[in-house]
Amino acid sequence: MSAGEVELRSIVAGLTAEGKLHTLSVWFILALRLMMGLAFLQAGSGKLLGGDFSAAGYLQNAPSANGSPLADLFVSMAQTAWFMDFVNVAVPWGQVLIGLGLIVGCLTRLAAFWGAFMMVLFYFGNWDIAHGYINGDFAYLLVFLSVAAFGAGRIFGLDAYIEQYEVDGVPLVERYPWTRYFLG
Repeated sequence: MSAGEVELRSIVAGLTAEGKLHTLSVWFILALRLMMGLAFLQAGSGKLLGGDFSAAGYLQNAPSANGSPLADLFVSMAQTAWFMDFVNVAVPWGQVLIGLGLIVGCLTRLAAFWGAFMMVLFYFGNWDIAHGYINGDFAYLLVFLSVAAFGAGRIFGLDAYIEQYEVDGVPLVERYPWTRYFLG
């Protein structure tokens, strides 16, 4: 291994994947985190500042029109009043909070998880396989998963400080290992 490289190794289901990252990769991981944070902050802010946001029309019409395999589920969501009330708050505020979390690197894995969850829903809602199964929504899903996997919140982010916060003289993530699922 040459200077400036970091080795990666993972074993899943008996298969071993190995590779080397150049230390410059940290800048690209940071760029992915900030890009997705800004994109989601802008999307959520636009919905909140743009007036009365409602996902009902989209859920009722778009998936059915584009042949989504989950069209019936989306229509059912749109026809459930309490669920629409929840979605109309959760989507814009979720996007804002995910965006802010990624930008400042706080609760990064939690933010990336919910961002990936939203991208799965957007992927099936915006279903269009005319050019294949891979589209921007799917690519963003993978970006969110990469941000989480690489612990991007530790790169110029608050997670690096939160993880080391001492509780009875022990760093938070050592005292409460489950916090690694939210931080990093």
